[in-house]
Amino acid sequence: MTQAVQQILSWYENDNAGVKTNLARILYHGRLGGTGKLLILPVDQGFEHGPDRCFVPNPPAYDPHYHFQLAVEAGLSAFASPLGMLEAGAATFAGRIPLILKCNSANLLYPKEGPKTQAVTSTVRDALHLGCCAVGLTIYPGSLKSYDMFETAREFVAAAKDVGLPTVIWSYPRGEDLSKDGETAIDICTYATQMAALLGAHIIKVKLPTSFVEAADVADLYRKGNVPIGTLPDRIKLVMKAALGGRRVVVFSGGAKKDDAGILEEARAIKAGGGNGSIIGRNSFQRSNKDALELLGQLIEIYRTP
Repeated sequence: MTQAVQQILSWYENDNAGVKTNLARILYHGRLGGTGKLLILPVDQGFEHGPDRCFVPNPPAYDPHYHFQLAVEAGLSAFASPLGMLEAGAATFAGRIPLILKCNSANLLYPKEGPKTQAVTSTVRDALHLGCCAVGLTIYPGSLKSYDMFETAREFVAAAKDVGLPTVIWSYPRGEDLSKDGETAIDICTYATQMAALLGAHIIKVKLPTSFVEAADVADLYRKGNVPIGTLPDRIKLVMKAALGGRRVVVFSGGAKKDDAGILEEARAIKAGGGNGSIIGRNSFQRSNKDALELLGQLIEIYRTP
């Protein structure tokens, strides 16, 4: 056991051996194994955004096996996806990549005026049947449905712990009183990170924070406390503080497709700020296989280099 992984496992003081073993499986897998850093492929966007918006830019990605193979060939830490996609390849790729079952989903056909929410689409039992190393789900802090989502998350965390599985929480602020800029504001991202941690998440996924501050009172506190938020590494450090003083693993979303230079620069900032890595979906599978493997390899080198 490496010192980095040993330290991370020590943070989860109330968890059973099964949870820690499955967390260790993710932390030790792939080319970043043992470093304490993670690079995860999430493919839930077919449900969230629609298959054509996601896969027309790279048609082989319509095939679930494409994503399993990409994660395996790239030497990633894990592959996260909803039930149907994992069911379509779990047997073929058994033991070759740690799987994370994404247990709730939203979709773009849902009325825009409706409260932001997600439907539960699979169970902890499904994760066990598929041989997953973790379950995952999304919460929307700020939504009128957020309290229901918090209760669902807590139920999943408890049920997963009972059978030895860690939980990944996608904590994405959005809601009726949040501005669009506020969804990625530094004060809102730290708040979302803390909520996920307090719900019992073992791994937290948040978006990269901007320097915008949504709440005037928090902006005043930043000024009075001389809290630096001007650079992305500064903001990553603040997010990590919100993750129980850095005692929870935090990975950052890759977001919409962008050029290689931008993604690599973000990864350098995540590393400099003490983040645990990236969870890169569209910026992986919307590229050709060759280009995706090259980009993911460069990201791994950034995170792997001391």
